Amino acid sequence: MPEQHYDYIIIGAGTAGCLLANRLSADPANRVLLIEAGGKDNYHWIHIPVGYLYCIGNPRTDWCFRTEPDAGLNGRQLIYPRGKTLGGCSSINGMIYMRGQARDYDHWAEVSGDDAWRWDHCLPDFMRHENHYRLDAAGSRDAQHARYHGHGGEWRVERQRLKWQVLDDFAEAARQAGIPATDDFNRGCNEGVDYFEVNQRRGWRWNTAKAFLRPICMKRDNFQLWHGTQVLRLVFERGEGGRPRCTGVEVAKGGETLTVKARGEVILSAGAIGSPQLLQLSGLGSPSLLRQHAIPVIQELPGVGENLQDHLQIRAIYKVAGAKTLNTLAGTLLGKARIGLEYLIKRSGPMSMAPSQLGAFTRSSAAQPYPNLEYHVQPLSLDAFGQPLHTFPAITASVCNLNPTSRGSVRIDSRDAREAPKIAPNYLNSEEDRQVAADSLRVTRRIVAQPAFAKYQPEEVKPGVQYQSDDDLTRLAGDIGTTIFHPVGTARMGRADDAMAVVDSHLRVRGVDGLRVADASVMPTITSGNTNSPTLMIAEKAAGWILAERRG
Repeated sequence: MPEQHYDYIIIGAGTAGCLLANRLSADPANRVLLIEAGGKDNYHWIHIPVGYLYCIGNPRTDWCFRTEPDAGLNGRQLIYPRGKTLGGCSSINGMIYMRGQARDYDHWAEVSGDDAWRWDHCLPDFMRHENHYRLDAAGSRDAQHARYHGHGGEWRVERQRLKWQVLDDFAEAARQAGIPATDDFNRGCNEGVDYFEVNQRRGWRWNTAKAFLRPICMKRDNFQLWHGTQVLRLVFERGEGGRPRCTGVEVAKGGETLTVKARGEVILSAGAIGSPQLLQLSGLGSPSLLRQHAIPVIQELPGVGENLQDHLQIRAIYKVAGAKTLNTLAGTLLGKARIGLEYLIKRSGPMSMAPSQLGAFTRSSAAQPYPNLEYHVQPLSLDAFGQPLHTFPAITASVCNLNPTSRGSVRIDSRDAREAPKIAPNYLNSEEDRQVAADSLRVTRRIVAQPAFAKYQPEEVKPGVQYQSDDDLTRLAGDIGTTIFHPVGTARMGRADDAMAVVDSHLRVRGVDGLRVADASVMPTITSGNTNSPTLMIAEKAAGWILAERRG
């Protein structure tokens, strides 16, 4: 076994953890240990973009969580995928590069009391690790692109390597419905319609293990990676004045239970489910919950596991006539063979697809002051994730409320770290969310009714045109809504006088020393878009603060 004393121990080799490991180990004076419960990212379906179909729900790569029965979903439970492999969720997600809106970060600055979280101060952190295709050619480096995008960083951003005529026509219909065209969702206001940019390199998924661990980080003598290692709990000792200090972690590795010490800090990057679970297992959280499981209270933090937010997508399906869609293209053995051959030769076509190709951001009603809806439009349809494609040509226009007001929770159900916590998102729990759900389905209908899409004779299969009232549409949203896999907020940051804040504005856990959280759980409110890239930005900020404190 390697020496079991380190300067920094990072829990979770996912989106945030891989970047943190890279940044902290760049100084050879820092001994860094990165711990991952999952295995290596050597499963071939991780790297083929369409392989998310084989990674989600697969215990090799996914924790395979499920939600509690949800009243807002009419009693249904949902699968709740979280990455369990090197790269974490970046190894199984939709690969969409999306920062959100400037107002998201300005709001974080207000609730945390720290201007470091304002958009203008977050933008350099996004750009620091970015390697954007728009800036590949020297002649393309105009002021507009260079102002908002970085080049030469580890995190590759590319255009998708396919187009669909039916999606081009949906985009034109969106423009006819009043949604402007855009050529960049990531300048601070993402209103508009365009194809998504993705984290791929030449048709392969680009996860954070490739970007930040290999090859540089893996070659550093001061860096250790333990995969297949389950963290059981955080270890605390009482310092001067009785204040608790996190001094290490207890892990299960290779059939042994070990305690590993940290001279500097333990950084928790296990995600919006794993981080609050481990905090609670270690005695940080609501005293009543901890007492229920006979866990001694190290620090009372009632906000741990609360404030869960997620994007609920409402999947409207339209049968189309005379369109090439994946339903028909992949409906035969010959069609599947052609798809495979195209990817083999060109690294393009349906096997290079992100789960969603076309995006649009707009308002659910004229009363909304900013874009509060996001569309993920796909040239395919199915009853539910993992089910067979329909036999008829169709598209799916999934729409989500970017700024839900419903709040859920993550709470341990056992003292065993290997047992899943109870995940209760409480979707559609507020009147505002129910109204946005109904209005969003009407926006979808308005787009599909435009002249540009008329040639396909679209027929609404789901939810069905017979449903028109707010009550009908809200109930149907509960029947067909599903997660877009964006849980955040369960260890949120806030001011010192915020009783529900778990971490301060520099992500240090309140009331203890030597412990920081750096992942999507610290978001006070969910970003207005996909959450993977904002999580990288959070890790970039955390790394900067940790290194600055190290230097004194």
